Amino acid sequence: MRPVERLTALVTGATDGLGRSVATELARRGARVLVHGRDPERGAETVAQIREQTGNERVELHLADFASLAEVRDLAEAIAASAPELGLLINNAGIGGGLPEGRERQQSRDGHELRFAVNYLAGFTLTERLLPTLRANPPARIVFVSSLGQAPIDFDDPMLTRGYSGVQAYCQSKLAQVMEAIDISESAPASELTANALHPATYMPTKIVLSERGASMDSLELGTEATLRLAIEPELDGVSGRFFDRLSESRAASQAYDAEARARLRALSEELTAA
Repeated sequence: MRPVERLTALVTGATDGLGRSVATELARRGARVLVHGRDPERGAETVAQIREQTGNERVELHLADFASLAEVRDLAEAIAASAPELGLLINNAGIGGGLPEGRERQQSRDGHELRFAVNYLAGFTLTERLLPTLRANPPARIVFVSSLGQAPIDFDDPMLTRGYSGVQAYCQSKLAQVMEAIDISESAPASELTANALHPATYMPTKIVLSERGASMDSLELGTEATLRLAIEPELDGVSGRFFDRLSESRAASQAYDAEARARLRALSEELTAA
C-alpha cells in the first residue's frame, strides 16, 4: 500500500456513522478523501467539519442517491475524471433491514427491491465503472462494508416479491457484497488490486442501529479500526477475496464460495444495471 498521505480514497455513505468516521480518520492521516453523500446540505457540513477537525483541506464532496443507478453512473464518471489517481474505494453506503427506512417492501427508482439496489447494485455499478481507474493505480484496494447478517440469494425471486422481509433483503444484499469481493479477487492480480469484505462491528451506535434497536453494542471506534485495517494496513498487502469479522479473518455464508452462484449473481447484476 502506498503511504496514506499519497492516497486518494472514495468513501461512500460518508456523511454519517461509520463512513463519516472512516473518512475523518483517512483525512487525519493525510489522504485526499472523496466524501460521498446524497444530501447537499449534510454533505457540505460533513466536509467542512472533517477539514476543521483534521486540518486537511483535501476533502471533497460528491453527491449521488444510491436508489438511482443513473446517479451512480454519473458519480463514477465524475470520480474517474476528477481523481484519476484513485487508489482506495470503500463501499460503505447502505440501509438496514428496518427503520429508519421502514420494514415494508420498497423499490428503487429503477424498479428494483430497494435494499438490494442501494446496498449491492449501486456499489456493483460504481465499482465496475471505477475498476479501470483503480487498476491503473496499483496497489489499489476495494473494501466492502458487509455484515455477519447474510442470507443466500433466492435466484428464483431475488427481488423478494413473495413474503417480503426487510431483514432477508438486507442479509442477501450483504452476502452479495462478499460474493463481488471474491469475484474481483479472481479477476485481478492481487499485486494490482485487492478486494475484501468485512463485518466492521456489531450494532455500532449509528443512525440505522439506534433507529431500529434503540441501543448499541460494539463501539464506532472498533468498526472504524477494522475498516481502516483493510483499507490501509501494509500487513494486508496482497490479501484479497477474504471476509473479516471485525479484526479477524472469518468465513462468509457458504453461497459466497459457490462459483456457479457467483456467476449467476454477476449475470443478474449486469442485467439489472445495464444502462
